[in-house]
Amino acid sequence: MCQTCHGLDGKAKIPEAPSLAGQSAIYLTKALNDYRSGARKNDMMSLVAPTLKDKDVEDLAAYYSAIEVTVSPLPK
Repeated sequence: MCQTCHGLDGKAKIPEAPSLAGQSAIYLTKALNDYRSGARKNDMMSLVAPTLKDKDVEDLAAYYSAIEVTVSPLPK
């Protein structure tokens, strides 16, 4: 389900979704747990996050945080 908005490569596929590639696993775990508990609000995440198990949160955080992000200067 995550890849629909956030992409399998962690690059957001819709403007409303953040890119997750390279984000800290600690940050991603906290964000997902906050969505699960309702402490953090988002229409789409409030549907998806409560279905996640602890292991899902751990795996998703590890997966997206492990994606390397490279930045290149814009051509002149």
